[in-house]
Amino acid sequence: MARFDRTTGRYVHLTIDGTDYRVYFEEAGAGIPLLLQHTAGADGRQWRHLLEDADVGRHFHMIAYDLPYHGKSLPPADVEWWRQEYRLTKNFLMQVPVTLACELALERPVYMGSSIGGHLAADLALHHPDVFRAVIGLEAAAHTPGGYLDIWYHPRISNDFKASVMYGLMSPTSPEALRRETAWVYSQGAPPVFKGDLYYFSVDHDLRETARQIDTRKVAVYLLTGEYDWAATPEMSRALAAEIPGASYRTMERLGHFPMSEDPARFLAYLRPVLEEIRAWR
Repeated sequence: MARFDRTTGRYVHLTIDGTDYRVYFEEAGAGIPLLLQHTAGADGRQWRHLLEDADVGRHFHMIAYDLPYHGKSLPPADVEWWRQEYRLTKNFLMQVPVTLACELALERPVYMGSSIGGHLAADLALHHPDVFRAVIGLEAAAHTPGGYLDIWYHPRISNDFKASVMYGLMSPTSPEALRRETAWVYSQGAPPVFKGDLYYFSVDHDLRETARQIDTRKVAVYLLTGEYDWAATPEMSRALAAEIPGASYRTMERLGHFPMSEDPARFLAYLRPVLEEIRAWR
């Protein structure tokens, strides 16, 4: 008899800035909607372990999506995208989960993302507190300059190089097979996408002067960062949390930049109390 995962996948069309984007997402579970955003240059496969967790699925309807130009979300058919530089902006990135929540008729979903997704958690809390009941930022910081470099999209730089750098962002204690899997996903991204995503990560995302305006009475803010992350360090995440009145922060020991994929079992030990608090806060 065939054995199937709990997760199912499908496509939804999102209209953003007048352009139709055919966006792929996978979902599992039932209950409070939980949108899951992947890291720069990757796709929703990073969340496959969480999607299969039956305990989380009893209370949360998990939805992991591929950003346009990532994974199975192909470039839009009615745009000559090859004639322009791919560059991810804060305005566009914020519109993806907001539009997705609207199209799927999700009632005050929870948002969780890592890296660019972690940064986005704080941006959404600032600009869209009416859409989300809570945001969980993994590997988030107020500002991470210096990453938007030509080296990330160069004819002499292969995707293997990008994957190897990402391998070095993970904890040395995470299971080797899962660290390799995380790097494998990175080796498959479209060549210009990683550099383009880092425009948001290192240039367009900057909360140094505005983080204190986030109102956690409207949207709860949780920040979790792996101790081995050298791109958005625990110190940077702790500093961001200190700027947001009422925000919660915790360092995740023995985890790196990709907690949900490099060591999902250890990550869940940190995530479960947050999800339980969100359920109670509801």
